[in-house]
Amino acid sequence: METPALLVEGLTKTYTPGAKPAVEGLTFTLPMGETWALLGGNGAGKSTTIAMLLGLLVPSAGRVVALGHDMATDRFAALARMNFSSPYIALPHRLTVEENLRVYAHLYGVRDTERRIAELVAEFALGEFARRPAGQLSAGQKTRVALAKALINRPALLLLDEPTASLDPDTGDWVRSTLERYRAEEGAAILLASHNMGEVERLCSNVLMLKGGHVVDAGSPAALLAKYGRDDLEEVFLDIARGRARAEAA
Repeated sequence: METPALLVEGLTKTYTPGAKPAVEGLTFTLPMGETWALLGGNGAGKSTTIAMLLGLLVPSAGRVVALGHDMATDRFAALARMNFSSPYIALPHRLTVEENLRVYAHLYGVRDTERRIAELVAEFALGEFARRPAGQLSAGQKTRVALAKALINRPALLLLDEPTASLDPDTGDWVRSTLERYRAEEGAAILLASHNMGEVERLCSNVLMLKGGHVVDAGSPAALLAKYGRDDLEEVFLDIARGRARAEAA
């Protein structure tokens, strides 16, 4: 069997002894070549989960195995083949777009750095502001640069937080197509957190619904729509967030 992109077992994080865990007992296996969504309202545990998957937070219990490497003992081997993007984490403001990409290319040991940067500048249409300091970019431009940074090392596992935030509909659609193509061509796995339910329905083969640090439901978008008797995933999200009873299966 192929090594999964992520093997997560009993993942738990408690920030203060005796307090309610931010994440508790999270268990799932993300196969290579698939895009999954991690959904939940504010405080559901998404950010804590992603931080543990990246090795930025030490779990209180449980384990994460990324690309066959235990993140507790061998995380740097996994991180070399992973990447992450969030529009809410700023790149160094004084460095230009090209300088930022160059720094990250060196951090990841990317070969033929200048060619890879040129490919990403062209692919994400960054040319007109490639030599502009990152701090002077618009929100949408920053999102495009963050995604380019996330692909600099051609990751086998990509973690995304709101990948199309602040983008206009046309650019957002283009980014989603780029992510679909990247997953298909590279056989990569993608785990994304998004509040754009249309994006989730389009990109994701499976959805993990978080509430209060627990997975309260999971399944393909189509299966969740059928289970809750809803027409779109946003209605399912609201049902779960507000504790509504599930619709009877037809």
